[in-house]
Amino acid sequence: MRYGRTVPVSEAEELPPAPQEAHTVFGEFFPEAVRYAELLADAGVKRGLIGPREVPRLWERHLLNCAVLSEVVPEGVTVCDVGSGAGLPGIPLALVRPDLKITLLEPLLRRTNFLQEVVELLGLDHVTVVRGRAEEMLGKLTPVHVVTARAVAPLDRLAGWGVPLLRPYGEMLALKGDTAEEEIQSARAALSKLGVVRASVLQVGEGIVDPMSTVVRVEVGESPGGVRFAAKRAKAARTSRRRR
Repeated sequence: MRYGRTVPVSEAEELPPAPQEAHTVFGEFFPEAVRYAELLADAGVKRGLIGPREVPRLWERHLLNCAVLSEVVPEGVTVCDVGSGAGLPGIPLALVRPDLKITLLEPLLRRTNFLQEVVELLGLDHVTVVRGRAEEMLGKLTPVHVVTARAVAPLDRLAGWGVPLLRPYGEMLALKGDTAEEEIQSARAALSKLGVVRASVLQVGEGIVDPMSTVVRVEVGESPGGVRFAAKRAKAARTSRRRR
């Protein structure tokens, strides 16, 4: 699939050329990555999904920063991108990992409309867009192997939304900043109540992004969400059976 330049120069003149690293990371899907960058620089800015000042650094700060998350996502798993917004990190991850089944979960209509347009324009058949809040999805979405998130909320609150969506022994991968270690320390009590058995900080994207992307990995045991969500999950399962 090849795309020409469809964004007016007046709208996308600040979008820099794709760096060489983008060719390496996105491979055969590089044209689709360029198209996505153009959509963010044009419709993304017009609709208020990203700020205009972000356009000059779309590649390094956003697309590549998110795409390298693929380094720590297992092969062939199901993924839910919580609070997907403009599709970060879900869309870049989908472009580099066609082996994944990805759900983009976003509560705001204008954002889900944009996400659906992007998914259709880029031909991402392995991506589904769902409108809703993570805390309302228990029993409505099939539990996933991996939850992803970027710039959504502090770790304790984010875990409360994302961890219950996991299947047993799944993991949440959250792109964070320099305070990742501090967030883990302050969230330990909340994470323990949610059935988290391990939390760690990873660095990904060596040789691709500088500085490397920081990822908080939160791993759960056999009861994602802990005792509280086990009861909610059982109730949701009973309701689902009655509706069939």
